[in-house]
Amino acid sequence: MPLLVIGLLLFFFPYLLRETGLRDRVVVKLPSEATYKSAFSLATAIGLGLIVLGKSQATFFMVWQPPFEWRVVSHFLMLPGIILVTAGNIPPSHFAAVTRNPILLGVALWGLAHLWSNGDLASILLFGTFTIWSMLKFVTMWGTAKPVSRAPGIVWDAIAILFGSLLYALVALFHGPLFGVGLNFA
Repeated sequence: MPLLVIGLLLFFFPYLLRETGLRDRVVVKLPSEATYKSAFSLATAIGLGLIVLGKSQATFFMVWQPPFEWRVVSHFLMLPGIILVTAGNIPPSHFAAVTRNPILLGVALWGLAHLWSNGDLASILLFGTFTIWSMLKFVTMWGTAKPVSRAPGIVWDAIAILFGSLLYALVALFHGPLFGVGLNFA
């Protein structure tokens, strides 16, 4: 569990610098902004690696028993979550125009879906941290997020839905080999 906690701290610390306004103070002390960006990328990459390693090695400690009959709720949350993350990585769609930051909303749905299905302490820590961070970030950015720069296109909505659904199907199909837990739709 310590590796998971260190990974989460290392992953989120650079974001906290930006959110608290300390980023500018740190950038001034470094040789260039590129140095900061490199350190930011390195810290988040190492953090992500430690998160994966820490979660895989964490002792299983059950906090609550997720309702087996209601696991389908996770699937209903994951599909729009993946579509929103997809929409945030393509040219402007109506998803981006309406939500202003579809990736954060998609991460929040991903976290909620996994919190609903996993009642162990490591999962609650992992998915809870990402859920809380993305929801807080989504709310705090709402007033400051810039509207999409170009008119959203319905074609990009269709692409987000198509590729998001395809990605959802692939993740569902390979969830067991990738993450050690197969998905059961029955």
